[in-house]
Amino acid sequence: MKLRNITKSHGARLALVGVPVGIAVAVVTAGVANGAVPVSFSISGQQFKLSADALDGTGFSQYAGEATDKDGNTHPVISANIASATLTNLCQSIVTDTPAGKVGVMITAGGGGEPVTASGLQIGMTDLQGDASFSNIRIGVDASQVSTDIKGGAGDFGQDADSITISGLKQTAWTTQAAVFELKGMHVQITGGDECY
Repeated sequence: MKLRNITKSHGARLALVGVPVGIAVAVVTAGVANGAVPVSFSISGQQFKLSADALDGTGFSQYAGEATDKDGNTHPVISANIASATLTNLCQSIVTDTPAGKVGVMITAGGGGEPVTASGLQIGMTDLQGDASFSNIRIGVDASQVSTDIKGGAGDFGQDADSITISGLKQTAWTTQAAVFELKGMHVQITGGDECY
């Protein structure tokens, strides 16, 4: 699915990251729900970093996908879906080069015993690190038959699990979106290029 470009400049890209709903969150659309693509919008052409002390989720699936930029170029991603998730000490950062030098936006939330919560979470990522554990995992499932509402393409390799826990989460992604995303204690700040990790 190729939609219009939603980021026309570095400044617009930064503004998108800083909106209160956080990290490019949107209502999951029909295209995403049908598993056609991992995102419902044209990606900005920049990846961002996300970290959390812990992620706890239920209703997990994962399979290969792709994200499309404004020029129609596709980028391979790992599409991860979590029906319900909590994230402790969440950090998201993006850095861009400007005529004034490197400028970044950093969003933090979910500290002080009040984790971030999300439902219908979908992530289009290229790298993931951390210590993970799964409950009732199935590996090698057809991506169109995973147990989550959001599914991949028929014949593609997939996996699913009843629950997932990741500690020391470090992730590089093109997109993150959710049906509902609540950021407790959110702090948005401009940085000189600092990143979450």
